[in-house]
Amino acid sequence: MIGAQALLTRAQAQGTPLIDGETVTFLWQGKKTPHLVGDFTDWEDGKPAKLTKAGSSLWIYQTTFPRNTYIEYIFIQGEQRLYDPLNPRRITNGIGKYNQYFRMPESQPTPLVHRSRRVQRGRVTTHMVETDGTAGGKQRTIYLYQPPVEGPVPLVVVWDGKDYYRRARLHCIVDNLIHQRRIQPIALVMVDNGKAARFLEYACNDATLVFLWSQVMPLAHCQLDLVDWQKSPGAFGVLGASLGGLMALYTAVRLPRAFGKVLSQSGAFSGGSHDSAVIDLLRHAPPLPLKLWLDVGKYDFSGLITANERMFTLLQEKGYPFESRVYPAGHNYTAWRDDLGRGLEFLFGS
Repeated sequence: MIGAQALLTRAQAQGTPLIDGETVTFLWQGKKTPHLVGDFTDWEDGKPAKLTKAGSSLWIYQTTFPRNTYIEYIFIQGEQRLYDPLNPRRITNGIGKYNQYFRMPESQPTPLVHRSRRVQRGRVTTHMVETDGTAGGKQRTIYLYQPPVEGPVPLVVVWDGKDYYRRARLHCIVDNLIHQRRIQPIALVMVDNGKAARFLEYACNDATLVFLWSQVMPLAHCQLDLVDWQKSPGAFGVLGASLGGLMALYTAVRLPRAFGKVLSQSGAFSGGSHDSAVIDLLRHAPPLPLKLWLDVGKYDFSGLITANERMFTLLQEKGYPFESRVYPAGHNYTAWRDDLGRGLEFLFGS
């Protein structure tokens, strides 16, 4: 009981979870204990962590993480999500709910999202394009980013563009990378997803590529100062996360003359036992002139970890130039944001 009271007193003073080196202690105060789910349990798809009684109405769960880890979690009781009252840190999960999070002692958010006054800003404009039956809905929001330089530059298409723009602050990251001369200047076309139709649009769907090529690219060429990909084949890039990461790779495999660089984050290359079409295309076609960056979280969904490991092996067998990275976090935009700079620097390094 003395130990339990000391834990509770410390938690009330410092917040939760309690972190000692690599050891993390979650606490819950109440007559009944909820379950604990998060990046480290495969969320609800895995086995929830069970808290043990540490004293009168106090429950704890202890585990360890590397010192550079970022973790999101939540308590659940049945279908109800319960917030940790001693942890004020919350972040949207992108589907209308919130997770709580913490960082281990050596984990730091990327400084690239903070832009000082001396860093020149690129110009972001918002546009609506007609889908013309090639994508869900009648119109789709497109964000265009023109870097603060003169002259034509390569283009990067961004699937789930609104999330990368607002949640990952991709435009700020690119501003800083250009200012620091870590990448050559690039333009962005950030394509909003189809919300309810996202799975259909991003599951290796050629109709989505028709929408990109016939509706989005003409706008980009009109509004942005771009290099001529026909004179510089493969100069353009494409990026995305999860299903967007799958669609990024598929875009390049289907349109390699224009899109020669791919940044895939936590790519959803397989669904259960079913491989996506892009795996068959890569396995059975001659190698394409592509340069690839693929990352996945150490605490990502277990199926995606396996799918990415298999993709790494396939790319190596086929002789593709690629870089792979396992980052110390799970399946979320904070992790993708913090790793974006590495991928962009690999693909577009000065």
